Amino acid sequence: MVIADRYVLDDLPLGQGGMGAVYGGHDEHLDRKVAVKFLRVPIEHDAELEQRFIREARILARLEHPGAPVLYDFGAHDQRLFQVMQFIDGVTVADVVSEHGPLPVQWAAGIAAQACAVLAAAHALSICHRDLKPNNLMLCPDGDVKVLDFGLAVLREAGAAPFTRIGQILGTPAYMAPEQIQRGVASPRSDLYALGCVLHETLTGRPVFAGPTEYAVLDAHVNQPPPRLDGVPPGLAALVTGLLAKRPEDRPEDAVSVYGLLEPYAVDLPALPGFLTPPSVACPGRMYARMVGRVLGGGRRLT
Repeated sequence: MVIADRYVLDDLPLGQGGMGAVYGGHDEHLDRKVAVKFLRVPIEHDAELEQRFIREARILARLEHPGAPVLYDFGAHDQRLFQVMQFIDGVTVADVVSEHGPLPVQWAAGIAAQACAVLAAAHALSICHRDLKPNNLMLCPDGDVKVLDFGLAVLREAGAAPFTRIGQILGTPAYMAPEQIQRGVASPRSDLYALGCVLHETLTGRPVFAGPTEYAVLDAHVNQPPPRLDGVPPGLAALVTGLLAKRPEDRPEDAVSVYGLLEPYAVDLPALPGFLTPPSVACPGRMYARMVGRVLGGGRRLT
């Protein structure tokens, strides 16, 4: 299939989710590989989904960061909205954990630190991701981490209308903060809670909470303390516990401070046999520290 007279799509999707399917493709005008995300249903069938899809495109256009995919184009084809994005070559952190089990402390900290850099940039633009999870973190062959799928992201600006149906909880139960579950609200500290879930899972090889039903998982996030982390440096274990605090005000202040706490653990990263380059926050973390530092304005640096 060819859309917009320039994008030639592969026959089979790379992946599918609640909002749509993502295809690999080729931009014939600029001779480059791209990823094309299609809205699942025709425009006239679901106005709310259409608005959310358009909002995601606008969010991606605002978020200019090396750790987030670049949005190239946006339009409609046969009554279906599409986004054309930078093609990310790599594997999800979920696949890495599935293949290797618990990751070395340095890997887990490096992945989380790079995710923090993207969250810091997003939060500075009043954008909350709201669905951070291992499936939305892509580890590239050079060790870079990309934060994907801002489809549930919400702008915290005054007057920004929520796109939530009555009785509907948006997000993934295994990574949702208590306030998202109880009140349907999200803040930057909600993303930090999800980051704590990701960090716990990369360190242990299993989700923080599991259960026979989604309700059981949601209830555990609201009412149960997280399990202890054994065999992890005490400072890192304390950070994970802080990120998983039930009350937002008891979690770390922001993604920048979490980055600083993670950086000392993301050094001397070992290789996973036959796998990717380790997620680099090298030198130590200078490149990503500069990215986060620029978000703050005023020239503050973390190196």
